[in-house]
Amino acid sequence: MKRIDITQLKVFPLAERNSMASIEETLINPASQPRALSPDNQQRVAQCAADIRAARERGSSVMYIYGAHLIKNGAHQLLDALMADGWITHLATNGAGVIHDWEWAHHGQSTESVRANVATGTFGTWEETGRCLHLAVLTGALREEGFGQSVGRMVTENGFTLPARSELETKLREEPTHALAPASAELLQVMTQHNLAEGRHEIAHPWGATSVLGNAFRHDVPLTVHPGIGYDIISNHPLFNGAALGRAAGLDFATFGGSVEGLDNGVVLSVGSAIMGPQVFEKSISCVNNLRLQAGREIVRGHAIHVVDIQDGGGWDWTQGEPPKDNPAYYLRFCKSYDRMGGTMHYAQCDNIDFTHHLLNELAQ
Repeated sequence: MKRIDITQLKVFPLAERNSMASIEETLINPASQPRALSPDNQQRVAQCAADIRAARERGSSVMYIYGAHLIKNGAHQLLDALMADGWITHLATNGAGVIHDWEWAHHGQSTESVRANVATGTFGTWEETGRCLHLAVLTGALREEGFGQSVGRMVTENGFTLPARSELETKLREEPTHALAPASAELLQVMTQHNLAEGRHEIAHPWGATSVLGNAFRHDVPLTVHPGIGYDIISNHPLFNGAALGRAAGLDFATFGGSVEGLDNGVVLSVGSAIMGPQVFEKSISCVNNLRLQAGREIVRGHAIHVVDIQDGGGWDWTQGEPPKDNPAYYLRFCKSYDRMGGTMHYAQCDNIDFTHHLLNELAQ
């Protein structure tokens, strides 16, 4: 069995990357005029807003699950406004959603050419992105923080602190079976292997005020991250640590479930997340229902699910159940997954920024 040695990868400063977009040209101003929607999509936005208002009046969860393109398209301040006004109680994204958000906040630029950089072996091999995100989750694990909270703290506090090696060694000797022992061991190994200095590491975030991760941390809104091992560019770094990423994601999955527990008569929005969103949600709601039934309680019910994507929905009304096989909507696998999760599902074939921007305006009325 042959394996490559990830620790031998050569990485490069972000400043050397030919980034394809800057935050100044990408960021959407919530006060700007959004593009017009079709009458059908305007109606779907209004229905979503009404469902959110009713959910918040009941104190139910409103979960906004999104893919990385929402961040690549500049939705940062739209999400911040939705959090600040109390409309969203939980955010969830994939690993790329974190990477773009963090690169915007730290570097002011993001996105690279896959075709050009894979050919030169430089795709994803960016020193600051891999190092900072890994060390954020490694240090956050010692506080039992998940992926989103760890990175949100790093953005908000402009850095992190690495403990003394002697402190980690003492903890491992004295309490080798402690729940945090694996996290201490991984951080100690990384610090030793890569000769990382103990103490404070300042990481500037000149555009930190736009960061969804940072703003969620400040608003105390859970932002959970659901990555795949090998899915994201931080795998292409000598500090790559699947155990650390898995631990952080595991904590976030449990936090996601905590919000699903409060979802009775609540709302789930899945915006541009055709794989992560439905897959994580269906596992989580099954876990919550399992625990509820053991306790003699009813399963999660009464929730509304609003799915937004640009794929052809075939004009199907998902409140009527699954479509026939001759309708294009039947082949929207993510819609079928959500439709099988109880509640009432709605699908809007709409640009993610346009839907979110109009939703914010509708809720502000």
